[in-house]
Amino acid sequence: MIGYNASIAQRIEISPGLIILRVVPDQSLFSFKPGQYTVLGLMCKEPRVARSAPDAEDSKCIDNPERIVKRAYSISSSSLDKDFIEFYIALVDSGELTPRLFNLKIGDRLFLGPKATGLFTLQDVPSDKHVLLISTGTGLAPYISMIRSVLDANKERSFVILNGARYSWDLGYRDELNSLVRYCPNLIYIPAVSRPDEDPTWTDLTGRIQPILESGVIEERCGLEITPDVFDIFLCGNPGMIEGVMKIMEAKGFVKGDRKNPGNLHVEEYW
Repeated sequence: MIGYNASIAQRIEISPGLIILRVVPDQSLFSFKPGQYTVLGLMCKEPRVARSAPDAEDSKCIDNPERIVKRAYSISSSSLDKDFIEFYIALVDSGELTPRLFNLKIGDRLFLGPKATGLFTLQDVPSDKHVLLISTGTGLAPYISMIRSVLDANKERSFVILNGARYSWDLGYRDELNSLVRYCPNLIYIPAVSRPDEDPTWTDLTGRIQPILESGVIEERCGLEITPDVFDIFLCGNPGMIEGVMKIMEAKGFVKGDRKNPGNLHVEEYW
């Protein structure tokens, strides 16, 4: 029977529905490429956070409390870190796993997958291309891993991060990214809030990702033209955002990649 093989080393609450978890495995940490994902798991018998939907909705868990519920999550930590692995997680109130993950405290035990996988990496991006990293919510996680792992070693490449959230307090890693921008001229961080009427202190970009891209403000801020010759584009987050941005970028000549042809439009959809 598969058991727990890791512990919570740190828990950071970004907002009531967003947390960062640092997990330490019992054995040596596996190697991974920035942008990849692995699995977290908890037994059905573990308690849910109080605000989530009741256990009555978890029929499979009620019937088998020892069953481990497992889900894949993108890694946000640097591939150079060997002591822990980090995840940026959004609460799904009616879900089986996230309400249990949100109830974890430092020292609590959980299951961590034995390896990382996924093709959503910088590996196939030509060395002379810049990258535009577009995300909503926790879709930012794989980009944080990329930035932490390779930003300093890729000083000739611009990394442009466009991250959307409903409110400014849901923009995870904002302080870290703003600090990096001051020291790394090849990093351009562009946050956007889609509900500014409920967030009166916000003074930067507002609206959804698609009209922001069509406005030309991204080119203005990074000083580069968004064309297939200049950029590879990565998309991670809400399926509606991904579908809308793909239409915009395909009209500009970008091509979605697959296993045989990496293309220049890379998509990770895990909602």
